[in-house]
Amino acid sequence: MFKFLLWLILLVICWPLAVLAILLYPIVWLIMLPFRLIGISVDAIFQFVKALIMLPARVLRGSS
Repeated sequence: MFKFLLWLILLVICWPLAVLAILLYPIVWLIMLPFRLIGISVDAIFQFVKALIMLPARVLRGSS
């Protein structure tokens, strides 16, 4: 009986949080989208700079 009461208390406390999370998730996703795009762009720039710096070593190493 005690476990059942604990489950009921958990249900009463947690369902509003679950509904709030379901409602806020798309808003948070939209807010974070520009930051993700900036992160992808910065990572691409760093990869390009790394490729430019490593190019002479790759050319001198040859095809083997």
